[in-house]
Amino acid sequence: MTDLREKLQSLAALPVDRPMGMPGAYYTSQGQFDHEAATVLRLGWHCLGRVDEIPEPGDFFTVQLLNEPLIVVRGDDEKIRVLANVCRHRGMPLAEGRGNVKRFVCSYHAWSYGRDGALLRAARMENAGFDAKNCKLHGHNVQQWNGFIYVNLDADAAPFAHPDLDGLLAPYETEKFRLVHVAEENWHTNWKCLVENFMEGYHLSVVHPQTLHGYTPTGLARKLTSGLGFTSYGANYPDGIPSRGQGAPGLSDEERQRSTLFAKFPTQVASQAASLLVSISIFPVNAGLIRVKWTMSTYGDDLDEDTIAGRIKLWEEVNREDREKLERMQVALGSEHALEGPLAGDDYEGTIRDFQTWLAAQDMPAQAAE
Repeated sequence: MTDLREKLQSLAALPVDRPMGMPGAYYTSQGQFDHEAATVLRLGWHCLGRVDEIPEPGDFFTVQLLNEPLIVVRGDDEKIRVLANVCRHRGMPLAEGRGNVKRFVCSYHAWSYGRDGALLRAARMENAGFDAKNCKLHGHNVQQWNGFIYVNLDADAAPFAHPDLDGLLAPYETEKFRLVHVAEENWHTNWKCLVENFMEGYHLSVVHPQTLHGYTPTGLARKLTSGLGFTSYGANYPDGIPSRGQGAPGLSDEERQRSTLFAKFPTQVASQAASLLVSISIFPVNAGLIRVKWTMSTYGDDLDEDTIAGRIKLWEEVNREDREKLERMQVALGSEHALEGPLAGDDYEGTIRDFQTWLAAQDMPAQAAE
């Protein structure tokens, strides 16, 4: 693992015009994954979903992030909280799936909690050492951005800000998009592989000849802005293809004629188009397994129900194509011959280098502390 961390630093320091990808062990080593889980993942801001997944007080959904089971809930005060999904009595999970509740009731001993996490009732607890005020559910560090909900497991983490990415997305009015679809599934791949795959246009025409090549061919991919904690590229549409929706009134013709793909490191990737927003949240489980949650949102009433159904079907197929390739690659990455290889130019794989250099920067404090 030490060799892999040193390799990351050396490759991240290469000249911009000579980028190299990491060797296969970086994606298959459980030791490397355990290190990431304790550092870059534990300390990172993770997208859990969209704000309008839980529009009403009491609406909630659950998620597992590393070793932490979470409840994402809208309280009586309309505030969105991320609570530990762990009863303060004996550690039983309080909720599963999604729904609406007036209170969370433990299925083990019936302790009940309010939608703000406060303990409301604990039957027969008469011991002198029991104090209900000390039994509130832990509330995690939460932030909303562009209609997304984020959590950081580090209670002391500072709020994030990405002004350049804000500027890129502002014309689309991302926060106003409405949710139309949510799906989850397991992929047998490393979490970093999906980030890298989604964020490069080099594979579009090869892996997606029927689904994406016609309107986002590899040859029209162009790198966009990047910065601390994010990267982006434009999947541009050929001239003459049918309109894919008008979107926000302030969009330029250029913005309407591309899908703007961005990654918010470490685990969110998204495609922002004029009328359609698709976001993938990656929940790493181990070196070769991730839980994938993807949401689709639309701008107002730009797209009718038949068109939305068609876009859902299209993205299901796109995800299937990517999943198939990544799961096959995960097996091959275990080979001793899966060595570092050269990356393509900035417009095609420059985003992978952005991710690589960010990961290297995140690992420096951990190395200095050792």
